[in-house]
Amino acid sequence: MRLWPKIALLILIIAQVAVLNVQAQSTGPGPMAEVGIDQKLNGDIPLDAVFRDENGQEHKLGDYFGKKPIIIAPVYYNCPMLCTLILNGLVQSLNAVPFEAGKEFEVVAFSIDAREKPELAAKKKASYLDHYSKKGTAAGWHFLTSDEASIKRLTAAIGFRYKYDEKSDQFAHASGIMVATPQGKLARYFYGIEYSPRDLRFGLVEASENKIGSPVDQILLLCFHYDPATGKYGPMVLGSLRIAASITVIALAAFLFAMWKMEKRKKREWQAMGALDVINGESAQTVKNAR
Repeated sequence: MRLWPKIALLILIIAQVAVLNVQAQSTGPGPMAEVGIDQKLNGDIPLDAVFRDENGQEHKLGDYFGKKPIIIAPVYYNCPMLCTLILNGLVQSLNAVPFEAGKEFEVVAFSIDAREKPELAAKKKASYLDHYSKKGTAAGWHFLTSDEASIKRLTAAIGFRYKYDEKSDQFAHASGIMVATPQGKLARYFYGIEYSPRDLRFGLVEASENKIGSPVDQILLLCFHYDPATGKYGPMVLGSLRIAASITVIALAAFLFAMWKMEKRKKREWQAMGALDVINGESAQTVKNAR
């Protein structure tokens, strides 16, 4: 008798799914059907695309590249919820990363809404600089706006698909950030609204071609592997085995060297004892002959 409640619940769930499917087929695909993020690893950023910074000055995207890895955040500043969560998650993660914006990396947030202007971008930048724990880093943060053509060039290049919904006057879009190399190549994608400080740190180290980070970072990257499907770094068994094997070889070499040194010392001691026995034997024979 106890199975009946579970069976009834299952029937209810199946019925609800069937109703949703019928509704979807009758109303057609909504704006979310055209929304998503397509990874374009090693793809090129359009460095000649023109954007305006928060001060209203025009810049080519290439002006932000060349020396440091870049964190790219596609958002829009009047977004009622999701974009705020994306930027909050980014700042929270960067607060736990030992690197400093403007020193080891740059942050480029850009609006996907061509109606938004630099004044709004400036307010957003000021708000997030207040939440960033490392002060005096304003030069490392860039909040950009542009026209429809430049926005579409950049979003197409990074695989960011979004859709404007006229009914709500909002943009349907996915959540995520990207890390690009100083040369303008897409290196890593991180999904969602919360980003692991470890993963973001690894992504910046790799995108910089190991020009930033500590020797510990280089060792840890041997143990962790970036999974494009999840946008995260996970333990890599092969890397761990390589490190374990290297440590074993080094320990074995040290042991053999120590044994060789001990054997060599003992050999010298034996030779010294043998020579002493010869000397003692000769001395005893001399005394006996004298008698």
